[in-house]
Amino acid sequence: MSGTAKLRPLADAFATVVGWLDGNKGAPPKTRADDIAARFGLDAFGRNLLLLGAWAALDPAAGRRIAELHSDPQRTAPSLGLALVRLPGANWTAPGADDPLRADGLIRIDGGEGLGSAPFALAEPVLLALVDAPSLAEDLALQARPVAAPAELSPSRAKLAQAIRLRVEGEPGMTLQLCGADPLGKEQAAAAALAPSKRPLYAISAAMLPGAPSDIARLAQLWRRDLILTDGALFVDATRGDPAGLALFAELLRLPLIVAAPDAVLLGQAPTVRLDMPRMTAKEQVPVWRERLGPYAKKLNGTIEKLAGHFPVSPELADSVAAELAILAPDPAKAAKPKKGQPTLGDIAWDAARRFARPRMEDLARRIDGDAKWDDLVLPPNQKDVLKAIVAQVRNRATVYESWGFEKRSGGRGLGVSALFSGPSGAGKTLAGETLGAALGLDVYRIDLSSMVSKWIGETEKNLRRVFDAAEEGSAILQFDEADALFGKRGEINESRDRHANIEVSYLLQRLEEYRGLSILTTNFRSNIDTAFLRRIRFIIDFDFPGVAERTEIWQRIFPKDTPKAELDFARLAQLNLAGGSIRNVAMAAAFTAADRGQDVDMGHILAAARLEYEKSGRSLTSAELRGWVQ
Repeated sequence: MSGTAKLRPLADAFATVVGWLDGNKGAPPKTRADDIAARFGLDAFGRNLLLLGAWAALDPAAGRRIAELHSDPQRTAPSLGLALVRLPGANWTAPGADDPLRADGLIRIDGGEGLGSAPFALAEPVLLALVDAPSLAEDLALQARPVAAPAELSPSRAKLAQAIRLRVEGEPGMTLQLCGADPLGKEQAAAAALAPSKRPLYAISAAMLPGAPSDIARLAQLWRRDLILTDGALFVDATRGDPAGLALFAELLRLPLIVAAPDAVLLGQAPTVRLDMPRMTAKEQVPVWRERLGPYAKKLNGTIEKLAGHFPVSPELADSVAAELAILAPDPAKAAKPKKGQPTLGDIAWDAARRFARPRMEDLARRIDGDAKWDDLVLPPNQKDVLKAIVAQVRNRATVYESWGFEKRSGGRGLGVSALFSGPSGAGKTLAGETLGAALGLDVYRIDLSSMVSKWIGETEKNLRRVFDAAEEGSAILQFDEADALFGKRGEINESRDRHANIEVSYLLQRLEEYRGLSILTTNFRSNIDTAFLRRIRFIIDFDFPGVAERTEIWQRIFPKDTPKAELDFARLAQLNLAGGSIRNVAMAAAFTAADRGQDVDMGHILAAARLEYEKSGRSLTSAELRGWVQ
């Protein structure tokens, strides 16, 4: 049907409106006004008011005729009083604030001496819907993003799309909560579910909702009106934002939503159904990365597979990586062959993905900046072998779990790589974590587990959930210090507190086993950890206090090559009964003293620094430690 043919019933209805104003009776032909009236629960007078408003806006001759009826050449817009007097089925409750005409923002009243004399106009989206061109109001269009259905879906997304379609068709009044990772997958699944019914999907972020309740109410009114007019659905990414603001928005909207978040959120009285988003496999993510990286994709073979195996893809992340490549390597072909010392395209893409995946973790934990190498670790060969086994498991998890089928065989359980590092302070636990991060090219975040534990029921789990959910975005290495705070052997604890503690431990163990990155727990005393928990940890390394041979090696490596040094007696230095961390402190303090005096670092500087280090712990150097060194 042509555009003119579509509008013919509306033109005929305008003739009926003119007849009403002239005192004639008669029913208008069927138009989109009838459909809109039915959707918003308007009576016949409400529909007639819509037709009057449309005629006034679209017919150039309308203003002159309305002015004649008002006996005022300046009053060219229809008034509520005129409508109540001239239109059939006059309903004096229609102009009320609770009537859908005003409550849902269908008409705009521009003021006047009284409600009866106030001019009114149709909201622009209503007018567009009447001419069969429904669209969002300009303010909403600026904050919303239309989501198109993808040409094809990965198996995990297709499964979710089918579940959404069944719920939308079978329970149209229910708000759907899509839980789990992969916000992009949830969007695409929702769009695909709505595609057969040709319903548009609009996406917004809960973080964009205003803070003031009155502003939220106004926004909910606009969205309610335009979603009904367009037959659209609203997708809300609730990963960030104020949960209370979202709950108020959902309550005032009075329409079902599609809400996406890592876990379910409270939405007041809105009836909800939870659907869990299956995690996208690395194989499923590869084509998404390729599409988003555009011309760089062909030059990143191997790197894209690595990115897909470690960083859950999202539109923001992939587009940010593409933008970084465009800035640092504007010519993909030339950049694919870097000169000596220049980063490769793969290096640029990986570093960008790691940095852009950081933001949520930065507020929750302290990132350990370091570039430790394997040679920096002074450990027995068997312990280094364990650390290298950890690297192999994290690096190849997508291959073994997904491509080789171990994830299906295990039912998805126990896939997290977890390690316990035990040993005295300064024995190398933190340095080992730094080395793993450098070897894998991943950030290491240090979390004091004791600070996560709360006396308030449920707060510990909430604290841990925030950390793990944020870490999932960047595949970060999580190092939990003070593991004894949760995994320690129990003393006399009251029954209620004991149950509470068991729930906390169970939750942490569950997240450790589900987390797709590496989790490290540290403790100074392995004997403090309940053996029942140790069985759930995949790797355990005991970092012993270094012996003389290990201390000698640490001293030989502790000073950077650019540090000016006098001849140092490393055998004598190894007599100092210090762990690696303390040796580092002594070496740095000695370097500062030497720099201040304009001298090379010598044994005297180190001795003075060692005395200060010992004093920190209330100790003194023994004669055995100074034998053959100080006369």
